[in-house]
Amino acid sequence: MSVECFEDLYKCLQWRSRRGMLELDVLLEPFTRDLFCSLSAEDQGAYARLLECEDPDLFNWFMTDQRPREPELARMVDKVLQSSCYADPA
Repeated sequence: MSVECFEDLYKCLQWRSRRGMLELDVLLEPFTRDLFCSLSAEDQGAYARLLECEDPDLFNWFMTDQRPREPELARMVDKVLQSSCYADPA
């Protein structure tokens, strides 16, 4: 992927991480800003797909024990939660 394409994708994902739901914004915006660029290409793609999901689904996945059926999306939910300052240290 060219630098220009990556920058466009990054800007798009920054915008899409602003969900308008505080519970999601405090998880997704910092993850996109601080960690997206360090993800593998595979994880970057999975994260982009995660942000295509509906807010109620994202809310359930991040705020309950529910996880997406797709393993890649479930892995990304766990990565976002682990990166959060709200993560359970257990």
